Amino acid sequence: MSAESAAPTPGTVRPGGRTARTRSAVRDAVLTGLAEHGYPGLTVEYVAERSGIHKTTVYRRWGSVEGLVADALDLAGEDAWTPPDTGSLEGDLRALAREVTETFGSAPAAAAPTAFIAAAFQSERAAEALRDFYTERFARCESVVRRAVDRGEAPSGTDAAAVVRAVSAPLFFRALITREPIDTPLADQTAAAVAAAVRAGAYSPARG
Repeated sequence: MSAESAAPTPGTVRPGGRTARTRSAVRDAVLTGLAEHGYPGLTVEYVAERSGIHKTTVYRRWGSVEGLVADALDLAGEDAWTPPDTGSLEGDLRALAREVTETFGSAPAAAAPTAFIAAAFQSERAAEALRDFYTERFARCESVVRRAVDRGEAPSGTDAAAVVRAVSAPLFFRALITREPIDTPLADQTAAAVAAAVRAGAYSPARG
């Protein structure tokens, strides 16, 4: 294998030591830039200045704004987040829904994640990174449904990813499409509705 083929492609870097610190600094600069300027206003020059990393290094490792945004999402997916475990399905869904309201319920908190979503409409690479991020998040949440099945709160075969999407979709719709406010009571209402649908078998295989 040649040195060229072994080198990381733009937007991918090996974690550990100084490289990890550089990647983290760049990620923080990308998040700040997205929050302040949105995807159209984000530039490599801004990220370099904000992170304190030389522009040449940023270009060499990430290649473009697309690479920067994609890697920021990749790095976000490497966190230690775990789904809630409250002891009941409805409690877990309520906690998940409340996390969505905490993230998207106020303009300051929503600025960066909203910009990531907007970037996915303008960049296929960002869209792929966003899909990968949420696919991995949904996979982590499968334990919520597995525990519910074990407790007898959900039918065997309940589609975990569909349940997680169902509890977040109404909140995302209001926050991102109709631009209506979302709050804790709405999160709790959504969680209760999805929990009831799960118990009724709406997310389990149809019975013939």
